[in-house]
Amino acid sequence: MSVVVNHISKKFGNQLALNDVSFSIKAGEVVGLLGANGAGKSTLMKIITGYLPSDGGYALVGDLPVGTNKTAFRERIGYLPENTPLYHEMYVREYLLMVAGMYRLKHKKNRVAEVVEITGLKPEITKRIGALSKGYRQRVGLAQALIHDPEVLILDEPTSGLDPNQLDEIRNLIKNLSEKKTVILSTHIMQEVEAVCNRVMIIRNGEMVADGPVDQIKKLTKQKRQTVKLTISEAVNMNQLNKLSFIADVSRIDENEYLITASVDEDDIRPKIFEAAVRNGWTIISMQEESRSVESAFRELTK
Repeated sequence: MSVVVNHISKKFGNQLALNDVSFSIKAGEVVGLLGANGAGKSTLMKIITGYLPSDGGYALVGDLPVGTNKTAFRERIGYLPENTPLYHEMYVREYLLMVAGMYRLKHKKNRVAEVVEITGLKPEITKRIGALSKGYRQRVGLAQALIHDPEVLILDEPTSGLDPNQLDEIRNLIKNLSEKKTVILSTHIMQEVEAVCNRVMIIRNGEMVADGPVDQIKKLTKQKRQTVKLTISEAVNMNQLNKLSFIADVSRIDENEYLITASVDEDDIRPKIFEAAVRNGWTIISMQEESRSVESAFRELTK
C-alpha cells in the first residue's frame, strides 16, 4: 500500500518542526527516515499515523486521507513509537490478546501465537512485561504493531536496546515483512539502513534534504570519485598503475598498499582493477571501497 505526504508542515509554538515536506512511497518499499535528534522524524511519523494533526498539507495511506474514517485507517497502519507505551504489570500473552481484542480480530489466540513466533517472544510469553529486558519489551512493541496484519508499518527506532544477535533477527524480520508490506523505518544505526532499506530520506531542521535509493545517497558525499584501497602481494611499479585509463590518481600507503582514485566518469573501478591484475600477474590480497557510505552522506547533509 502506498503512502503519500503532500506539503506537510507543523509548528510547536514558534518552533517550525516540519516545513513543507512532500514525498511518496510505493507499496513494498522499505524506506529509511534519517535525521539528527530534533530534525522532525518522530513528528512526521506521528502525523502519518494520525496521532498528531498537521498545520498544513495532507497525507494519504492508500487512497485514505489521514484523520478520516479512523477505524479503517488504523487497520492499515502498524505503529511502533520510539518509546513504546506498554502495560508493565500485564503478562505478554495477556497484553497481546487485549490488543487483538481492540482490533476485533476473530481468531485472537491464533494470531497472538503467530506474532509471538514471528517476533521471537515465545521464551518470554509467560512473563510480565515489566520483568522483560529492554530488547524483549521492544519485541512486544513490534508484536502489537503487527497483530492486526497491517499493510503499512511505521517503525521508530525498532532495534533500540537489542543485542547484536537480536539486531540480526529483527532486521531479517523487517526484510521478510517488506515482501508484503510498506515499511518506514527511523533509526540512527546507519548499518541498519544499508542492510534493510532500499531507499533513504534525510531530514534536516524539518526539511527534506535528500531522497533516493541507497546507492544514490552514498554518492551525495563531497568525495564524488570512488576511492579504492588496494593491497597486492608484492610491490608494483607505480607507473604501471598510473597508466591505467580508469585511474585519476594513485598514492602508496605502504610497500604493497595503494589508494586509488577513479577517473571522474567511472562509477565502480574494482572490476577493472581485477582485470588489470590478471593481465599483469598481480596477486590481490584485498580491495576495499573507501569513504562513500550512507553515514558519510548523512554527516555532510545534516551538519
